Formats: sequence, C-alpha cells, structure tokens
Amino acid sequence: MIQVSETARKKVISLMTEEGFDAGQDYVRVGVKSGGCSGLSYELDFDKTISEADKVFEDNDVRIIVDKKSFLYLVGTVLEYSGGLNGKGFVFNNPNAQRTCGCGESFSL
Repeated sequence: MIQVSETARKKVISLMTEEGFDAGQDYVRVGVKSGGCSGLSYELDFDKTISEADKVFEDNDVRIIVDKKSFLYLVGTVLEYSGGLNGKGFVFNNPNAQRTCGCGESFSL
C-alpha cells in the first residue's frame, strides 16, 4: 500500500482540479522507471483509466494506481509534499530504498 500525507493530499487535489481531473473519480498514477543518478526514478501523473496490470489503493481520499512491477519497489511508501524554503515538490519516503540521490528523485535497492 502507498500512503498519502495530509499536505500531499491537499496538493494532489488542488493540482488535479487545475488540470481538469476529478479527485473523487480519477487517479494518481505512481510508478518507477529506470534512470536517475541512483538507478531508479519515481513517476507521478494523473490518469482517468486503470488497466488489468494496475493495483488500486485509496488513502486519505486520494485514489492511487500503481503498475504491478512498480508496486514491488513502492510497498510502504508515503507520498508527502514539501513546500518549504528548500524547494517545493512531492517527496517519496520509500522504506525500500537503500540509497537515494541528493535531489530525492531517484533511488536504488
């Protein structure tokens, strides 16, 4: 399961509305792809449809879809949002990551 913090929930709903998505019906697609300075990088997007290869979760009123391959890397991850002076953006607190890069956008197991 992937959890969503309160600050991330607020930002997700706001961004979904801005981009024409309905947070009550549409999804946040979270994934992992090869790349980044640590080997794997996170993906985050909005989607209106799911496929048979997706796992579906709901946490804190946010509907999340993850493809089965990415799910193996993301089990237990908490999606957070940081809006502090050091920059704004979504942060993946992934307990499976053994090493992360300085920017926090990539990781390795």
